[in-house]
Amino acid sequence: MPTTESASWPDDADGDVFRRLAASGFSFHMPHPVEYNVDFHSWPPPKAALSALAAAFGELELHPPDGELPGHVLFREHGLVSYPRVVEVQRLATQAVAAHQGVCESWGILHAPAH
Repeated sequence: MPTTESASWPDDADGDVFRRLAASGFSFHMPHPVEYNVDFHSWPPPKAALSALAAAFGELELHPPDGELPGHVLFREHGLVSYPRVVEVQRLATQAVAAHQGVCESWGILHAPAH
């Protein structure tokens, strides 16, 4: 059942994810781990970029390119999931790595749909 927030989710990629989560029974009233992916123009990312991300968001996981998949850096944040927070974290992460040709435009939550 969608939350009352669903009416205010913008018509963009992040809003689409929130609508899919709501449709699958996701509980927005409980904290969840959210995974954010940071992509870089080239691999490996500069050490300064990794230092900036680690200072802002803590532990990082590096996922080097694998076949046709480009590499990315992953970090997690745990808490209530809201559109404003997800957008803000992506903005802050992008800001932290913009000088190093990095961008944070994707995120995800592992969750089992309600039955």
